[in-house]
Amino acid sequence: MRPDYVDLDGGRVEASIFVAPYRVVGQSLTRPGARRAAVYQAHQTYKHYNPSYRVPCPFPDEFADQEDVSWKRMSTIMRATTGDYRFTDLDGEYDYASIEQMLTWDVRPT
Repeated sequence: MRPDYVDLDGGRVEASIFVAPYRVVGQSLTRPGARRAAVYQAHQTYKHYNPSYRVPCPFPDEFADQEDVSWKRMSTIMRATTGDYRFTDLDGEYDYASIEQMLTWDVRPT
């Protein structure tokens, strides 16, 4: 499946994929990131109609991205309150992000 891309204001890209009978959309800073976000949304849509389906995580449990930021997946209990992943910002402090935010930011493991 090949996505259709639309360049949005602010340098963002939107990818839309048609998976009959649904159209899913993902946004990111790059085309590959937008495609990955749209595929993740397709999994989320499928889960909506099939609750027992487990959405695969698009990231490993621990990794470093292209900017040498360390990411670690949180436990199931912590994900409900903080976010899916914890990362260390440039000041050396922890922060949290959801998978959707990470896809929007086009975070990629090295």
